[in-house]
Amino acid sequence: MSGHHANGGGVEVLCYTRLPLDEMIYSPKLAYSMHLACKVDGRFQALNHNSGILFAKATEKASGALNAKCLKNPYLFHLADGTFGVVAVRTEPDDSPDGESKGRVLLFTTRDLLQYREVGLVNLKKDAHVDDVMCRYDGKRRAYVIDWRDIDGNHYRNVIADLFALEAEEPEEADSFVPDIVSEGIGGIEGIVPRNAICVPQDIASRLIRKLTVPVNVRNEAPKRIHAASEQELKAVKATAIYGDGTSVQKPVDWNTDDIDWSKPGTYRIKGTVRQHHYPFPIAVNRADPCITKWNGKYYFIATNDADGNHTLYMREADSIPELVHAEEARILDSDTYEDIKGLLWAPEFHVIEGDLYLFHGATSGEFFHEESHVMKLRKGGNPMVAADWSRPMRVVRKDGSYLCEAGKTISLDMTVIHWDDGCHYVVWSEREFLPEDLGAWLYIAKIDPREPWKLITDPVVLTKPEYSWENNHTFVVEGPYPLMTDDKLFLTYSGALIDATYAVGLLVAERGADLLDSASWTKWNYPLLNSLSVPGEYGPGHNSYVTDDDGLIWNAYHARPGVDGPRSAGLRRVHFDIDGYPRLDLTEEKDLAPGLAEVETEVVVERKN
Repeated sequence: MSGHHANGGGVEVLCYTRLPLDEMIYSPKLAYSMHLACKVDGRFQALNHNSGILFAKATEKASGALNAKCLKNPYLFHLADGTFGVVAVRTEPDDSPDGESKGRVLLFTTRDLLQYREVGLVNLKKDAHVDDVMCRYDGKRRAYVIDWRDIDGNHYRNVIADLFALEAEEPEEADSFVPDIVSEGIGGIEGIVPRNAICVPQDIASRLIRKLTVPVNVRNEAPKRIHAASEQELKAVKATAIYGDGTSVQKPVDWNTDDIDWSKPGTYRIKGTVRQHHYPFPIAVNRADPCITKWNGKYYFIATNDADGNHTLYMREADSIPELVHAEEARILDSDTYEDIKGLLWAPEFHVIEGDLYLFHGATSGEFFHEESHVMKLRKGGNPMVAADWSRPMRVVRKDGSYLCEAGKTISLDMTVIHWDDGCHYVVWSEREFLPEDLGAWLYIAKIDPREPWKLITDPVVLTKPEYSWENNHTFVVEGPYPLMTDDKLFLTYSGALIDATYAVGLLVAERGADLLDSASWTKWNYPLLNSLSVPGEYGPGHNSYVTDDDGLIWNAYHARPGVDGPRSAGLRRVHFDIDGYPRLDLTEEKDLAPGLAEVETEVVVERKN
């Protein structure tokens, strides 16, 4: 992608908000966030699927409950140290004035325009609601100048030497307020409410584009020459799929060996086709919160069953992941077998802990307000497809032996397991306290006893709350955590908002060696990795899990809706890793492997056997 070079050899980056669309398509809580576009060949191109990049944090009540906040009229500017700042007007979710920020504007900083730190509210020393704002660094004054307008149309100017002190000097009345809003080159960006643009260095812009644009397969390379003594050896040789952002992945190849005589030494020129499994969405209708695992050479699939109101859990078994799509189902659990399991069988997950297979899931003894995390264990030598080979569901308990949640007051669900590099096992789950006040669902973490993984051995620690407006859309909920580990990082994806078309997938990241029980060890991504704008025709994507196939490729099992009001249904898509090694969940099949580039060639050298 070629960039338009502005003054100083840089690239123009535009910030903007959007007009809200239908409540289920792009609600005010999503539209009232900062979006970004880069200027390419004279026109601005929206990044991140024309979806928000920067969201204002909610404020907290004394009880811990949250007050959702949004932002309007963001303004990008250069900080004195060469990094970037954003000032914006904080609002209520419906765009009305925010009483908690009267006379103040919200300040963010960022080094790369990707990750932002919310510094806080800058006090403008005026008892008036701010309607619009600009900020610039004045090198002569060695201070920042903030120009702003209140909701009554009055104009003011504040000067602040130390922007991070958040206390401006007394304001002066100004004659006018004329924000430098971009008006040209923005056609084609749906719903855009443009703001200002700044010139950023080429490397910053290039990185921004590569991080916030779905990569595309541009070529596939096989080794020029392969030495192989058998077809089995040749099958192990993979091709390198290369993408426009510079990333790559090793993929299996189906080689055409018809012209090779393995008994006759020589050099053979052959072709092959890079293998791409085809998973049209959906792979299973009315199956939400899907999970796939490999156990004793077989693959297993399980999910929440929306077809019968969540009263049963069915499992599938196959020799490969593609075969799971059409495999027969066996009932593993229902709401009639046990007196304390009456329904709402939610979010089942497989986990192998010290050689044993477990099934973590939510269940209730009666109604929704009694939903609890439970654990089932497969007996030694048992068959996962046989219900009788699983133990009865056991409620998760705290380290003192009491139940994790007080039935009727607090619920727990979506428990997942992390086996960390300190040798310990952790669980992360979603918990929601309803009484005396509904606090919304938060994510918690604790260590467990690997011999009895339904028992916590540390006190729960809050990992994150639904503080961003994409997480608290229609309800204040974060849930569905699931780990994905690489050589140097632990990625924990989770889902936020109501399980309608506004459902979305977020990301928490911890470094190898970090203390997972310290919330400061985790970095939270400000914007979702996956939402209804990410893949056309898939609405409310979320509650995902990961599985590695026999070729070493990682697949994301998730649910979404085939239509705004469609049923929650399971899908499968390969996980790609971006320029920083972070997961991308929006690389669709046609971009993962360009059909016209799937064929590769090589020379196979068959040598004389000793």
